[in-house]
Amino acid sequence: MAIQKEIWERAIVEGLFASNSFLSKAFNADGYVEAGKIVHIPQAGAASKVVKNRTTLPATVKQRNDTDVTFELNKFTTDPVLIDDAEKVELSYDKRESVLRQDKLGLYDSVAEDFLFNWSPESSRVIETTGEAADAYTPSATGKRKAITKADVMTLMTKFNKENIPQEGRYLLLDAVMYSQLLNSLTENENSAFLASADAQNGIIGKLFSFNVMMRSRAALYTTAKAPKAWSASGAATDLAAALAWHDQSVCRALGQVKAFEQEKAPDYYGDIYSFLVRAGGRIMRSDNAGVMALVGAATE
Repeated sequence: MAIQKEIWERAIVEGLFASNSFLSKAFNADGYVEAGKIVHIPQAGAASKVVKNRTTLPATVKQRNDTDVTFELNKFTTDPVLIDDAEKVELSYDKRESVLRQDKLGLYDSVAEDFLFNWSPESSRVIETTGEAADAYTPSATGKRKAITKADVMTLMTKFNKENIPQEGRYLLLDAVMYSQLLNSLTENENSAFLASADAQNGIIGKLFSFNVMMRSRAALYTTAKAPKAWSASGAATDLAAALAWHDQSVCRALGQVKAFEQEKAPDYYGDIYSFLVRAGGRIMRSDNAGVMALVGAATE
């Protein structure tokens, strides 16, 4: 029997940017997707100059120069998977449902890590951690890195405050190790207050210095030159784990085509073949990267 492709496609759409995912804490650019592949977001130019008690007339007339944020959605596809005809009869569980569910989760993870790379700012927007030395833990990394502390989060807050980034809508994504390090830097009372401010329904594990803190197994990744690095790249001994801080209107995300494919009773494979395709992408909204910072684990000497 054929799969209900519409149901699987809808499940991917609903799960990809679910409310408890960090991916949902961004400007939704779905309405600006063209042909399912390209995103065009109009950006308003600078506001008109305000003059107090104007004495010179006529006033100079100027036009507002609007710009356009444009980026192409990446295409994510799963490897086609074969469900042997005999397996559908012999196995005591529905392998097809199990395989497709696992592939869907794999898609989520690949898309999420691509967004982390696209949202990671350049070196001028990097702050280094200042805690005690701890073992490096990213794949292939060696040596020691300074742990994250509450003082580092306060530094992020100060930077956002200076740039007039709104208090509401700030997020900080930590990896599992950084989360433990942060908790260790809090006093007992601070720890209790932090955990009490959690909002599990929206994926918030606590609030600290104006940031809604979220956590996943791994967050951003940087090179020793403080440049963003994709998790799909080969690991290096000098890689640096990083947390990502942003305002929800400083980054955007968009979803394009979502398709489920199937070929039943493939005669050359003696079974059914399935695969998924998702087009998704995102970027930092402003050219100056305001409202986005990376907190990178500093290498010790």
